Amino acid sequence: MSAKNRDNKNRWRNITVGFRVSPEENELINKAVALSGLPKQEYCYRRCLNQDVVVQGNPRVYKALKTELAAVLAELRRIEAGNGINDELLNVIELITVILGGLKGEDGNGE
Repeated sequence: MSAKNRDNKNRWRNITVGFRVSPEENELINKAVALSGLPKQEYCYRRCLNQDVVVQGNPRVYKALKTELAAVLAELRRIEAGNGINDELLNVIELITVILGGLKGEDGNGE
């Protein structure tokens, strides 16, 4: 028999809680989990219990942040009628992407 799973307060977690979400909601949850650096279970019950989700920097968080910033930049570039989007915002986002790429020794384009 496997060992009982206990949390950091030595509580045995033996009750399962589940709920249904749409594909869009699932994508948003998965992005938030990736950016938090926490396991999905930990992230979900912290959010459900209104506890703080503190992001600890690590390679997984770094990669998720870089991926999401690149996606935001691509989406902003895609917007055709971007009257509310100015070039300054695009430049700032691009700068963040370049800096994150530089931290890992890349050229900012993911290469």
